[in-house]
Amino acid sequence: MDGTQSFRFFNRGPSPAVRLVFFAVLSLLLMFIDARYRYLESARSAVSVLISPIQRMATIPGILWQQVDDFFITQNAHQSLLAENAELRRQHQNDAAQLLQLQALQSENQQFRKLDELPIRHEFSTQLAEIIYAERNVFKRKVLIDKGSQADVQLGQVVMDDAGIVGQITRVYPWLSEVTLITEKDHAVPVQVVRNGLRTILFGSGDTSQLSLRYMPVSADIQIDDVLVTSGIDGVYPPGIPVAKVTKIERDPVYPFARVSCLPVAGVDNHRQLLILSGMPKLPERPEESPASDAGKHARLRRSN
Repeated sequence: MDGTQSFRFFNRGPSPAVRLVFFAVLSLLLMFIDARYRYLESARSAVSVLISPIQRMATIPGILWQQVDDFFITQNAHQSLLAENAELRRQHQNDAAQLLQLQALQSENQQFRKLDELPIRHEFSTQLAEIIYAERNVFKRKVLIDKGSQADVQLGQVVMDDAGIVGQITRVYPWLSEVTLITEKDHAVPVQVVRNGLRTILFGSGDTSQLSLRYMPVSADIQIDDVLVTSGIDGVYPPGIPVAKVTKIERDPVYPFARVSCLPVAGVDNHRQLLILSGMPKLPERPEESPASDAGKHARLRRSN
């Protein structure tokens, strides 16, 4: 019985309170010895070496979790940056388009202002028109404007911009009118040189950047940079409106006529806004020679021969 009791007492051991006190005193003692004499420094180093792999293994789940979290954060940030970049690119394209539209509107407003400030003679009324169609045939220099017979547009009326003559109304529809540009091949404009008043005829060549003076004598007083304006002869174009500037003169004594090239001063291919001038005052009909007078001329010529 005593053996059984002693065996149970040994198996049960000290009480928890005794154990707590014992280990607390032991811990304090070891701390004191370590702080005082550094006896446990080598033991602590050995233990740290032994438990270092365990510590690293214990931190692996946290590291993996952090990497996974960083990956998803990076992906979200990347997607967000891509979306923001796409939005900024779209906004840039919209801003660029709006800027181009604004520049076009500013250019049109400047053109309107220039047309409004033109010193048009009081006997000519004007109305504003806009080009809406261009001739599809590249060999024809014609455009269609947004004014027709409903706006009292008539055949022969002159069309100009802020710099000079652009063309002439050659066909009228109810809501549209066809304008033949002065650069249309063989289109003739009576002009005169501002410097000396020399009168001549300016012809289109089919090229928007070139006009020509035909049948100009080699000895004619014409120079490079001479300005040509409408002469008003034949009652087609009002007098004094700029038409072209002389850019090239070729004189060859072998030929009776000089080759004179000119550049139109109006923006025949540059602007959409134009002015339509009211028609010229109607001139008296050109008198026609009678057959009798022609016969008389021929008789006089025969007698002289």
